[in-house]
Amino acid sequence: MLYFLWFLLCFCGCRCAPNIVLIIADDLGWNDVGFHGSNQIPTPNIDALFSSGLSLHNYYVAPICTPSRAALMTGKYPIHTGMQHGVLYGIEPRGLPLNEKLLPQYLKELGYRNHLVGKWHLGSYKKAYLPLSRGFDTHLGFWTGKIDMYDHTTQEAGQWGFDFRRGYSVAHDLFGKYVTDVYTEEAVRIISEHNKSEPLFLMVGHSAVHTGNPYEPIRAPEDLISNFTWITNPQRKKFAAMLTKMDESVGKVVQSLHTHGLLQNSIILFSTDNGGAAAGFNLNAASNYPLKGVKNTLWEGGVRGAAALWSPLLEKVPRVASQKMYIADWMPTLLSAAGANMSLSGIDGIDQWKALSSDLKSERTTVLHNIDDEFGSASITVDQWKLHKGTNYNGAWDYWYGPTGREGVYDVKEVLNSLAGKAFTQLGMMPTEKIILELRNASTVTCKNLDPILCDPLKAPCLFNIEEDACEVRNLANEEPEILQQLLDELEKLNQTAVPPNNQPLDQRGDPKYWGRTYTHFGDFQSPHFVC
Repeated sequence: MLYFLWFLLCFCGCRCAPNIVLIIADDLGWNDVGFHGSNQIPTPNIDALFSSGLSLHNYYVAPICTPSRAALMTGKYPIHTGMQHGVLYGIEPRGLPLNEKLLPQYLKELGYRNHLVGKWHLGSYKKAYLPLSRGFDTHLGFWTGKIDMYDHTTQEAGQWGFDFRRGYSVAHDLFGKYVTDVYTEEAVRIISEHNKSEPLFLMVGHSAVHTGNPYEPIRAPEDLISNFTWITNPQRKKFAAMLTKMDESVGKVVQSLHTHGLLQNSIILFSTDNGGAAAGFNLNAASNYPLKGVKNTLWEGGVRGAAALWSPLLEKVPRVASQKMYIADWMPTLLSAAGANMSLSGIDGIDQWKALSSDLKSERTTVLHNIDDEFGSASITVDQWKLHKGTNYNGAWDYWYGPTGREGVYDVKEVLNSLAGKAFTQLGMMPTEKIILELRNASTVTCKNLDPILCDPLKAPCLFNIEEDACEVRNLANEEPEILQQLLDELEKLNQTAVPPNNQPLDQRGDPKYWGRTYTHFGDFQSPHFVC
């Protein structure tokens, strides 16, 4: 089927290189997606991607924003780019190293038109680190790690300022407009104006469902918030409305691709950047149930990502894809799908296009979740075995958090009648209600009734059989000492290849108060207003 479609597209005079659309959710939890078993917050458009494409069941991301996006853009583990420790701040004089060639730069060589809508978070100290200098033709969005959904300001590390740009220009005209709507309108505009003689690369980096500023961390339209009468937790209710707006955005992007004749030759990846910020972590209300941990921990709840891959170019769909995958794999995988014939030496990512498309065995057997010597934590999975050595936050977030969301019923008709569902139906790619429910059931993680064995990674390394124990309740370090040692050896081997974290002390010259209360590329200027 894949090769027939490619032949048909070429024969009719269309360009063979597929359009590539990345939709990156921020801090979305495993259990926030309805397709993973929760009935609490409907996500019909996202679920349409999962149910008609590939539901990626063994897909891993980095535990927090900047390292994850660095891996996506470079095809490398964060330990190999110096991005392994924490996040970038708006006044931090660093960025993703300039010697790294990024995914959009490779795609540009293949003739793609590249657009970034939304979050960057890979450096803004100087123009050289910004999206327009790193392969993107346009950018509407923000440079730092988070913004308020309405006023587009960010408060971090003791500073506060406006952070929303159209290219390099400050987009004050968009102040007060709900930012998910801004992203949606920009993405739809780009699609509608796209020249079909060129392949499209569109990356939509959503603010949702990350919190904004501490004075009102979760914001969404009031009329939507009031709809969730069955949710009693007020923060979770706001979270539900914020997620609903992102789901609507997914539907409108898919609809626009279909309306303008691009969908039938497109690859759509929907992925979170890291696990959910649950139970008040970052003042947020995500859910990773039944997985352990939260964002910025190395437990499954922090690194097992909610993701789906959709395309008519995939051969064996729909299905739940069991292939082991890491976020750094997307660069070689998407370049392979785009027909690239180039050497990608020195990366950690693996080309998974054939394995995903034809349901072949993944070449990836190992996932390094991270090594952070500053935090004193590390974790690696080899085959079915997962090692934890140390942990973050002194173990304060090493637990299991709800809500379960299993109350109520799942409305499969809402998936079929969503904007995305209707578009996929018109292409003949939506399965029956019965198959959707079967795929959803197969995508839902259930904790087995295992006798727990305590794990305290601050005292000793822990070992889990992650295929049998995805919820990490039974520590087998004492039962399997040889396997434990093998994983410790593999972890040390990878650690020997790590470069030091490139974090820098905050540079007060970048404080927005010196730049009209706006975050800027301050390293390119000598501030006339700065007083030591």
